[in-house]
Amino acid sequence: MKKILPLLLLAFCFSTTINARKKSELIEQNQDLKYRLDSITRLISTAQATQKRSEIKAEELQSQVTELQDANATLLKNLNSFAALSSQNSENINKTLATLERKEAQLKGIVDGVASNDSTAIVILTNAKQTLGENAKVQVNNGSVIISEKLDFYFADGLGSKVQDSAKTWLEKVSKIIAANPKSAVTVSGLSMTGELDIALEQAASVAQILIKDYGVEGARVSAKGLDGGLRESLQIEIHPDYKSFYGTAKDDVKN
Repeated sequence: MKKILPLLLLAFCFSTTINARKKSELIEQNQDLKYRLDSITRLISTAQATQKRSEIKAEELQSQVTELQDANATLLKNLNSFAALSSQNSENINKTLATLERKEAQLKGIVDGVASNDSTAIVILTNAKQTLGENAKVQVNNGSVIISEKLDFYFADGLGSKVQDSAKTWLEKVSKIIAANPKSAVTVSGLSMTGELDIALEQAASVAQILIKDYGVEGARVSAKGLDGGLRESLQIEIHPDYKSFYGTAKDDVKN
């Protein structure tokens, strides 16, 4: 019995030492595991925080992408509108230029017509001087050629409305000038300084009738007027452009 007891004590001490060592190892392992757990927990927390920031960043980027897409769509719409407006403006400019060109051509036609009338007046003046003589009272005024004589040249003592035979020879020469310019119109005007315009008109009409009936001037080309002559009396035969036809043509051109 005495021999067994020391053995038991020795075994107990050995067992106690082993258990203490295992306990120490377990504690150490536990501490190591706890440290690793803490490390993993920190890594997970860091990863979660990073993921959260990434999600926020992704949302921000997505928002920016959406804004850019909207901006691009708006820009594209504006560009299309601008292109359409530019096309419309270009079309309007072309129409305006065409209108201006047409108006310029119309104005050129009018100017050319006026210039042609002036040239015609010079030709008629030259013809009148040659036909009626250098002493004939012929003048040009605003594109018209005016042949003037006193009333007593046409009518006895300048009274009445019967044309003297001596004046008819003169009127025959005038009718040849008129016939040489078929595009011109003729206005016969009686000028009175007494205000008796009815008598002045009768005298002008008598001269106009001689030109038409005796010398074949077209009646549609001839008109008669009685005018207030102020301080002078005379009878004028005015050979001038056919203003009615001229302005009618100009009016039609402007309408078009």
